[in-house]
Amino acid sequence: MIEFLKAAKDMRNKPLVIAHHTSRSATGLGVYGQDTPREFRNGNNTAPEIYVGFEGAPGHQAAPLNGGARGGYGNHPTYGGYDQMTARVGGLWDSLLGEGRKWWITATSDSHVHWTRGGADFWPGEYSKTYVLARQDYGDIMDALRNGRIFVTTGDLITTLDLTAKGRGREAMVGETLALSRRDRNDVEIEIRFRPPQGKNGNGDRPEVGRVDLIVGNVTGVNADLDADTNPTTKVVARFGPRDWRRQGSEYVIRHTLRNVEQDLYARVRGTNTDELEPLADGKENPWTDLWFYSNPVFVRVR
Repeated sequence: MIEFLKAAKDMRNKPLVIAHHTSRSATGLGVYGQDTPREFRNGNNTAPEIYVGFEGAPGHQAAPLNGGARGGYGNHPTYGGYDQMTARVGGLWDSLLGEGRKWWITATSDSHVHWTRGGADFWPGEYSKTYVLARQDYGDIMDALRNGRIFVTTGDLITTLDLTAKGRGREAMVGETLALSRRDRNDVEIEIRFRPPQGKNGNGDRPEVGRVDLIVGNVTGVNADLDADTNPTTKVVARFGPRDWRRQGSEYVIRHTLRNVEQDLYARVRGTNTDELEPLADGKENPWTDLWFYSNPVFVRVR
């Protein structure tokens, strides 16, 4: 992999590498198998514009409908349909983001055999979706994936999601960085906008968002420990229910202010139709009843 990444850096049209079903071989929470924190750091260090992330939600989400493990994670389960590396607040994803790495999550169908034909899969886009903010242009789609203009959802829980950080007359969106001066008293306003589906999803349901969580962690610089998989500064700083958002046209809007921001940080959001404060380990539940969406992060830099 490292040899390939070194060669790929010299390609005129740089490819993208996104790790898939990264914890399928893990045997416990934080007990990794084939894919490890060290692998991701080494790859991202070698080619930060090429090796840019991993799957948040793996494929094979329909497996429980035929008695299997969601995502094909038979050794240690997914959490709300998402890989443990993504789903655990303060876990590996947050550890990478806390180093300031531009490390993004995606979702895939990994569709081999549809569950109605005895397989473990939904059709591509039937259940999991990766939304990319781009023009209908191959190059712009690649650029958006490379730079994190992405959110992911399952079961069509939402159809749009915008996360913006605003301060001192400036603003940054997902994948971008809001630059502020340490000399100022910096309050950062976080704005979250999302749109529910206008019709029914692939199961004939009209899912409703029950809660949105704002997750914030500090950016403290590169960790000398290549195996690190936690960021103890990361936490859910606010939870919002339907009474906390207001409607603007076809969208719902949430605003929250981070007071006196004096150090570098990142913010990301997730939402669900469940009442689980944290996504629980998945069993054989119907995947259509356990839906989540995740944004990628927006960064705030204080200098």
